[in-house]
Amino acid sequence: MTEPTLAAPIDDQRPRGFSRYQVLLIALLALTQFTIILDFIIMSPLGAILMPALGITAGQFGVAVSAYAFSAGLSGILAAGFADRFDRKRLLLFFYVGFTLGTLLCAVAPNYHVLLIGRIVTGLFGGVIGAVVLAIITDLFSLQMRGRVMGIIQTAFAASQVLGIPAGLFLANYWSWHVCFIAIVVLSIVTIAIIAFAMEPVDAHLKLKQDRNPFRHLVATVGEPRYTLAFAVTTLLATGGYMLMPFSSAYTVHNLGIDITHLPTIYLVSGLFSIVTGPLVGRASDTFGKYPTFVFGCAMTVLMVLIYTHLGHVSLATAIIVNVLMFVGIFSRMIPSQALMSAIPEPGQRGSFSAVSASLQQLSGGLGSVLASAIIAQGADGALLHFDRIGYVVVTTTIVTLVMMYFVQKAVAERTGKRVV
Repeated sequence: MTEPTLAAPIDDQRPRGFSRYQVLLIALLALTQFTIILDFIIMSPLGAILMPALGITAGQFGVAVSAYAFSAGLSGILAAGFADRFDRKRLLLFFYVGFTLGTLLCAVAPNYHVLLIGRIVTGLFGGVIGAVVLAIITDLFSLQMRGRVMGIIQTAFAASQVLGIPAGLFLANYWSWHVCFIAIVVLSIVTIAIIAFAMEPVDAHLKLKQDRNPFRHLVATVGEPRYTLAFAVTTLLATGGYMLMPFSSAYTVHNLGIDITHLPTIYLVSGLFSIVTGPLVGRASDTFGKYPTFVFGCAMTVLMVLIYTHLGHVSLATAIIVNVLMFVGIFSRMIPSQALMSAIPEPGQRGSFSAVSASLQQLSGGLGSVLASAIIAQGADGALLHFDRIGYVVVTTTIVTLVMMYFVQKAVAERTGKRVV
């Protein structure tokens, strides 16, 4: 039995390259992801500027940051029932316009309460866009090409870290924090125009038979036994991945002994390597197989997390090397796992499956951060205590996902009838 697909048929030939339209589409989707991710992560580095500017406490700022994640998680569930009932291009435009309006509300916010509303609106719309992008990739690219596509799309995270955050901080320092959000709005408007005029409709899934009742469509997706394992893998990957991230800067400064002025250097170099690593991992997953690449990523992650969480004071060069290698492990898990799990849903449920997965990622990420906060403590000198315990949790979830992903790739191989994963 072959995998039902709306894209080119899956075969044993490795595609040599993308068409011009595919290159344009990949670049457009990557740009879309770049603005979404930048809007989400720009809040953290702006904290030192926003809190005194708005006269708010660290707790209030934390609420504003988490408001995006939780509203994004909620919107993924709410949108899942409708995700397969519309042309995916129109769906992308709808949510992207809503995201842009939410960001504009943040840009003009005169006080904390308006900013908080803006973050909630931005999360409600922005949280669904990643799911729509994934559904579009699954519809238009065969399984054998998705590793490379995911690799390029995922560089949006690294690019936002390398290009977006320094540029945002520059604008905030020399003008105002409002200008950071205005810049994202301008870039988003340009992206909307390109999507509207250059992107072709993605509506082949509308010809397939599916439940017209949104609630039943959602229940059918969530209740499908074949999807349960994939949702569990997504949850564990996000929970483990988000446990280290919120405390990485404090750990680097107080535990590794790196001067705070060198933090941008670590992020810059790690981001530059990630931009190169993403496409290479994507190509490797298409060439050598997505599960073998995922196994490599898990092994690298386990090794580097154990090293990272047990480091004492180190040199800047050592800190950079460890961070770079840890990102290699993370990308080598993220890219092949997303490409592999994109082959699981039926064509008529790809949108709802992606929306539920995106919602689980957001909610699990928030849960991971809360769990990490409960584990660690801060010493009198500012050093983080019990950080190694977070490392053990991440290693455990990584090993569990390694086993679970074996059964995912086995199920995909059975459905496709070919050894392409």
